[in-house]
Parts: sequence; structure tokens; C-alpha cells
Amino acid sequence: MARYMDLVNLCSQPESLRDSEWERTFLAAIVDSNIELEGKEAHQGPDGWPYMLAKTSRTASEPAVRLIDWLSTRGIGLVINADKELPDYVFTYGMIWAFHEFGTFRIESDEVREGPIVFEKGDRVVAGPPTEEYLPIYVREILVDFFEKQGVVHPKILVLSKDKKHYDLCFSVESLGGPPEEEHSGIAEAIAWFLPEHYSIVICSEKGLPKFFELK
Repeated sequence: MARYMDLVNLCSQPESLRDSEWERTFLAAIVDSNIELEGKEAHQGPDGWPYMLAKTSRTASEPAVRLIDWLSTRGIGLVINADKELPDYVFTYGMIWAFHEFGTFRIESDEVREGPIVFEKGDRVVAGPPTEEYLPIYVREILVDFFEKQGVVHPKILVLSKDKKHYDLCFSVESLGGPPEEEHSGIAEAIAWFLPEHYSIVICSEKGLPKFFELK
């Protein structure tokens, strides 16, 4: 019960006290807590993605982990206390399935990369299709459905690494219909909602790179 009480109390704290430590405590507390669904259907959030809405209360009876497990194979995120001016927490779908697969919502990365990824001539890289552990079949199916709704029928991907520690999930720009470079960051941002936060997403041409593989 202590963890459950912690979650209710955490959600009553003012925004000014919600730092990274508050977030770590919240994510640890919700795993052992009950929440209350606000309906049986997903709602479209302001960002355009689907979310189930849930709230915290001392009478809640739905184990949060059971709901997270259910959401993990359905491509749906989760919002806690959406009735507030600012929800207490928003879980992307990538965070949901990351917990389902890895036991944590967030994996700390020691490398944050922004801007273009450059592979120089002569660079030795490891390349191939993603493993099922890295990108489960059910996640691929959800991504395929997303792309099909955008008119992309055969998206192709490739996993690249220079050091076998940090991996880039590359999406073939040709298979996405050849969008102009100024749209690449927006496309990567959309794809990122479906993936764990530590995944590096790259939109690139297949030219000069090893063979790409169909997403499904």
C-alpha cells in the first residue's frame, strides 16, 4: 500500500517540485500501483497519437502493470490524470513496450546524438536486420500499420553500428517515397513515438549502404 499511497501523493505535488528525481520516483511507484481507467476506448491526444486515459485515486483497482502489458501490443500510449490542466504523466507507445520488453520505461544512454549521422568511406560497420529483441514482431506490425496509413506500403529498415554498442535504426528514404530532406526530422519525430527513447532513428538513402530489409 505504501507505494500506492506514494503515487497519489506524487501526483498532488506542485509542478515546481517535479524534477528528474520526481520522475524516477513516479515511474518506480506506478509499477506497484493501481490506477482507474476513464473509459474503454483510446482517445486522440493533442499530438495526434492514441492514448488510454487513467487517473489515480485511493479506490483505484486496476493494476497499472496489467494495463501497460495490454497496451504494449496495441500501439497505444497512456496518460495519467488527463483531466488536469497539465496531465501528471504521458507515456508514449515506445515507453510502454520498452517496459514490457526490458522492464524499464527509460534506458539511460551515455550518448546523445543530434543532426546527421556520417559514415565515412572505409568505416567498418556492423549492419543487418533488427533482431526480434530489438524490434519485436508486434511492434513492427504496428509500425507497418502506421506507414500504410501514410501511403507507405513497403518501408525498409537497416540497423547499423560502428562499435557494437550504439545502434542506429535506419529507414530507407526511397522506401518512404523520397520526401525532401527538410521533412526528415519530422518523420523521425513521428517514428520516435513508437520506439524507446534511447533508440537512434535515421532517415537515409540506401545508396552506398548495405542491403535494407522490409519492415514486415
